[in-house]
Amino acid sequence: MAIDDEYLRDVLLELLRTPSPSGRTDAVMQIIGDHLQELGVPIRLTRRGVLRATLTGQAADTSRAVVVHADTIGCMVKRLKENGRVEVVPIGTHSARFAEGAHVTLFTDDLTRIHTGTVLPLMSSGHNFGDAVDTQGVGWHQVEIRLDEPVETRQDLIDLGVSIGDFVALDAAPQITPNGYVKSRHLDDKAGLAACLAAVKALVDDGGSLPVTAHLLVTIGEEVGIGATHGLDDDVAELVAVDNGVVSEGQASREDTVNIGMLDSTGPFDYHLTRRLIALCEKNDLPFRRDVYRFYRSDAAPAVESGLECRTALIGFGVDSSHGHERTHLDSIRYTAQLLAAYLSSPLTFSEWDDQPTGALEDFPSHSVQPAEPEPERYPGRH
Repeated sequence: MAIDDEYLRDVLLELLRTPSPSGRTDAVMQIIGDHLQELGVPIRLTRRGVLRATLTGQAADTSRAVVVHADTIGCMVKRLKENGRVEVVPIGTHSARFAEGAHVTLFTDDLTRIHTGTVLPLMSSGHNFGDAVDTQGVGWHQVEIRLDEPVETRQDLIDLGVSIGDFVALDAAPQITPNGYVKSRHLDDKAGLAACLAAVKALVDDGGSLPVTAHLLVTIGEEVGIGATHGLDDDVAELVAVDNGVVSEGQASREDTVNIGMLDSTGPFDYHLTRRLIALCEKNDLPFRRDVYRFYRSDAAPAVESGLECRTALIGFGVDSSHGHERTHLDSIRYTAQLLAAYLSSPLTFSEWDDQPTGALEDFPSHSVQPAEPEPERYPGRH
């Protein structure tokens, strides 16, 4: 199914340029909702602002879901310092090492007053501190934000309207190189969002009938561990989380493929659904990699932890230097969108079994699709 590359690029850049640290996501959710409504896809928002779009399929009593998050890592004002600088704490898990030198936007409670600035180490002048700049430790207590305002005291910050608890967004500064690499902060998970929207557009443009009703759930708290905790019902039989594939030493994921997670820090993903996605890649000639992620958690985990009884899987675009100076390739985002379109156009993994939350043992698809040979007897006759 054809993916609109121009649409994918335009949506990706628009999302990346819209700040959305966890806890301050309303603006980006409005943009996502507008795009879905332009495609003619009905949407609903929960009380907290999680968005669910629905593509009606032939089977309405059972559904599947694709889950992606709109929130990103960021910071919050912890203290107004006497020197006119701002101390911050992280929102989400990321190192101050990669925040040093970042341009930021600070949002005050007065929506008309937005301030820009830069994250700097406490010793930021080589002409003053000499070699000490190389020995200063790394950590959030070792950095401060220099606002682009004439401030020299804590009172100056107060007069600007800066308060403890203000949100600070790390500017994404996205770039797409001539050979298709995308360099930006917050590719996790804005690139996943772009892939999902491009897949939905491909399905709408195709005009075919889906075999099963499909939901696109866009969450707003994944980076702080509370992503897909609500917004779906018990009719959901399968859930595919879309997030970044970790490209680093010792990992199999690549920036130019779609990547399929076999396991993350919460355990293995569903055996059957995972292999169904692999089969779809092979059938549609989509380059893919299987990978295992150790220090990783996606929207699939809170969905299951909140009581949703469904199969779960994880696919993603490859990201180098995740939660740091991130980079991926447009090919990886496109392949992710193509896999999503192929998946949503296919039947459930086990159509007859998965259409109900429970069933009889004799109907369970066990030995025929996941056999387990008995281990050999070590001491024949002992038992």
